[in-house]
Amino acid sequence: MTDKVVVCNKEYSIKKMLGHGKGGYSYLAETDGMQVVVKQIHHEPCDYYSFGNKIEAEHRDYERLRAAGIRIPEMISIDSEAEIIVKEYIEGDTIFDYVLDGVSVEPYLAQVREMASQAKAAGLNIDYFPTNFVVQNGLIWYVDYECNEYMDEWNFENWGIKYWSRTAEFEEYLRQ
Repeated sequence: MTDKVVVCNKEYSIKKMLGHGKGGYSYLAETDGMQVVVKQIHHEPCDYYSFGNKIEAEHRDYERLRAAGIRIPEMISIDSEAEIIVKEYIEGDTIFDYVLDGVSVEPYLAQVREMASQAKAAGLNIDYFPTNFVVQNGLIWYVDYECNEYMDEWNFENWGIKYWSRTAEFEEYLRQ
């Protein structure tokens, strides 16, 4: 991505890359003195997940998560043609960072379990991988918009929790 991008007639200065996930690249950007996340959808193959229209899915999932009461960053704008989303930037360390650095995530387990309960009540699972949760002022935020139809196999207690401490699964992820 270039050092500037225009989304819905507003210019954003790209500061740094934040991450690369299944659906896109996320960048820290700035406009009018405000920090935001600019996410550019990509179409790279993913051997363990299949997508339909990614930009439509992001918008739909954002609305589903809001309706479920999940704490997520606000979607500021979306350019469907360019496949770019601008969303609120939640500053802080991720749960992944905490686990990697040996910091206890115990204080956040009740919050993620509450999110899991809200998601299940709405018939959803969220992606419980710890890079998707940012801690800010003692609260965890689910900073991804991905959600799927609820299945026990992919809920927090059966899948997500395996990555919220230095488990064999977490260590295997680090090796890859």
